[in-house]
Amino acid sequence: MDDKMVAGKVKKPGKRGRKPAKIDLKAKLERSRQSARECRARKKLRYQYLEELVSSKERAICALREELDMYKQWCLAMDQGKIPSEIKALLTGDEQKALQSSSNKIPKNSKYGSSGNGQNKSS
Repeated sequence: MDDKMVAGKVKKPGKRGRKPAKIDLKAKLERSRQSARECRARKKLRYQYLEELVSSKERAICALREELDMYKQWCLAMDQGKIPSEIKALLTGDEQKALQSSSNKIPKNSKYGSSGNGQNKSS
C-alpha cells in the first residue's frame, strides 16, 4: 500500500500543497499585461533619472575643467613673472575684489571658488 497514514488521515502520494484554483485565463492575462506596463514605466523612470544624473555630472566636469584652465593660466602668468589681479587681491586680503574680477571666469555652480577658503595664506 503506497498511501501514508498521518494523524489518522490517509494521504495519497503526489504534489503537496494547495490545489491551484481555477483562475480565469482572461484575468490572469490582464494581470500579466498590467504588470508588464508597470515594469516598463519603472524602467522608463529609472532611465530618465540616470540620464539626468549623467548630464549633471557632465556639467560639473565642464565647470571643473574651466576652473582648472583658469588656474593653469594663472600659473603660466606667474611663471612669466606676472601676478594675476585675482591673486594680488587674494594676497592683499581684498577678497571681494577678487571675487568680482574672477566671477566671470569661475562658474557659479563650481565646488571651489577663489575666495581663499581652505587655503593656507601664511605660505
